[in-house]
Amino acid sequence: MSRRNRKYAVPGAERGMQAFKAEVMRREGYDVDPNRPDDVKYEVAKELGVPLQQGGNGNLTTESAGQIGGKIGGSMVREMIRLAQQQLADRES
Repeated sequence: MSRRNRKYAVPGAERGMQAFKAEVMRREGYDVDPNRPDDVKYEVAKELGVPLQQGGNGNLTTESAGQIGGKIGGSMVREMIRLAQQQLADRES
């Protein structure tokens, strides 16, 4: 899985999103280097039994790659929903 060239809708959001990913995955019990939060994918892959390696991973199936990304992205989405619900509840108070 090579790193994608993401463009965020809000300029400067990349740093905040990387910090958010690091914090969410830390809460999930992973050892995350805040300077390299994308490296958590290797720890997730190992846990799932997916042979992800740095460099080329052309031998991985789409399903295997999706397991890794789904675990990370799913955790981030759940946390974003929780935060949004909390903000809505705070507004109603």
